[in-house]
Amino acid sequence: MDDSAQSLWERAREIQALIVDVDGVLTDGLLYYGESGESLRAFSVRDGLGLALLREAGYRIAIISGRESKTVRVRARELAIDPVLLGRSDKGAALDEVLRAFGLPESRVAAMGDDILDAPMLARVGLSFAPQDAHEEIRTRVDLVTQASGGKGAVREACEFLLRARGQWEAIRNRLSLHGDQSWKRPPTTTV
Repeated sequence: MDDSAQSLWERAREIQALIVDVDGVLTDGLLYYGESGESLRAFSVRDGLGLALLREAGYRIAIISGRESKTVRVRARELAIDPVLLGRSDKGAALDEVLRAFGLPESRVAAMGDDILDAPMLARVGLSFAPQDAHEEIRTRVDLVTQASGGKGAVREACEFLLRARGQWEAIRNRLSLHGDQSWKRPPTTTV
């Protein structure tokens, strides 16, 4: 492991909270509108499980988004995420609110964003993430860019990175999987 990778692992071990943006991070960034004008979003179940596992491991989780959304509030409630700061274009000020709510310094918080509105938040936290399809100015400035796109597992990757850095991932995986039972493993099926 090179020095920069070692430094990231060391910083990740100190993280106690994760803040995520919504559009382009928890979702694919597309806005869908129903016939009545209601805004619809699709959320990844894998991202949700990653956040739930992170919370169960003792991390605090918050959402900061520039848009107000009933669907985001419903999803946050399902995942027991609090605080949820919506309609906040000043993400630096919103970060200050989350830090006060968590009682944590910036160095103990990670954040994930995808566009320039997220830059004030991402520049200040102890560890910053972006989905692989984030705006170039964000991808080139964050600590880690995920392989997955926003809304398609990027948050899950960030959660697993944090859990692996603290040595918690293997215990979680073993507890939740068929790890001890090798009978379920089969050769990959071929599709014709």
